[in-house]
Amino acid sequence: MDTPILHALTEAVAAGRVDAGPEFWARVEQVGAPLIEPDPADPGQRLVTFVWRDDSAAPANDVLALLHTFTDRDRHAGDLTPHLMRRVAGTDVWAITHRLPADLRASYQFFVGTGERGRTLRTDRAAWLGVLDAAVPDPYNHAPTLAARDGRNPSSVLALPDAPAQPWARRRPGVPRGTRLDTTVDGRRVSVLVPAGVRHEPYRVAVLLDGEVWGSVLGIGDTLDNLHADGRIPPTVALLVDTMGRERRMADLTCSESFVDWLADVLLPWAGRRHGVSGDPAHAVLVGQSAGGLTAAFGAFRRPDRFGNALSQSGSFWWPDPDESNDGPEWLTRRFATSERLPIRFHLEVGLLEWMLLAENRRLRDVLLERGYPLTYTEFDGGHDYACWRGGLAVGLVDLLSASDGR
Repeated sequence: MDTPILHALTEAVAAGRVDAGPEFWARVEQVGAPLIEPDPADPGQRLVTFVWRDDSAAPANDVLALLHTFTDRDRHAGDLTPHLMRRVAGTDVWAITHRLPADLRASYQFFVGTGERGRTLRTDRAAWLGVLDAAVPDPYNHAPTLAARDGRNPSSVLALPDAPAQPWARRRPGVPRGTRLDTTVDGRRVSVLVPAGVRHEPYRVAVLLDGEVWGSVLGIGDTLDNLHADGRIPPTVALLVDTMGRERRMADLTCSESFVDWLADVLLPWAGRRHGVSGDPAHAVLVGQSAGGLTAAFGAFRRPDRFGNALSQSGSFWWPDPDESNDGPEWLTRRFATSERLPIRFHLEVGLLEWMLLAENRRLRDVLLERGYPLTYTEFDGGHDYACWRGGLAVGLVDLLSASDGR
């Protein structure tokens, strides 16, 4: 796609202007990347151009622009060619333009390929993990990066003009800082975040699954501090529950009765004794994303005596894969459909780009509404992406905790 910005660069190079490349990069440095232009055919879209500057000391054979969920979808389909950037002839500019919704938010990175193209475009799991391990953020994006785990590089974040605001996501100067205690409860790592100020018992409580990501990587404490400082939630203690490894995560976060009972019968009573959290289920929120989102809803379904609120983001409600050992997919949705209504409030959200989850989340929404559950449901323009979830998590906590506070 030859956008006005790229067309102007190509014309300048063709006219023999030796300063065309340096002037282009000076503009990128000033305005930041990616480059965003209106779409003359649709005011609800933007032309978004991602750019990479070639390194003369180690020139690239190819560059992939990895736009979260967009690229993942094509990788699942076995074709990464739509994400190959092109070299603008006569320059050190690699570029690719996508037409994207004006309210999109997505994380992205670049992978610089120095080998043959066939190797760069491999889509098997081993090759893809190698791409993700080597991918880097955009050095010309002025926004703060999104931190990563497992030794990987951070991602840059694209937030188009109409993307939902995330006013609580970043640390703000002058906001009182709560305290964090890293401990072990019955053999499992847990981080406890207590709000700043005078001790306020009983506290509301938010139990966050995948706690090692929200705590050590993404710094959810900043969000909670901001929410408390703005008076958007009542004093709330957050319990960040470590997954303790990939295999244990898959066992615990697929409607595990024993794990949910541990949360209800071990973790919450411990937090009540040690940190003064409320024992009222209306004051407890179980929070999760992906398989954690499935577990947040299941936890409230199984133990409404302890969890009166479920905050599910991009929940994996397709679970389980059908085989001879179960009665088919969307197990939890079917359980809600055939059970009496329970005293639970829900906040569900899912990305419009989540092709493997969107229909399943809509079906759960419809079942919950049919059964009369209090429900807030949101579809955001984005994918299976912490860049989106960190904002949605704050909104969900405000929704559920403020309701529990009678606001």
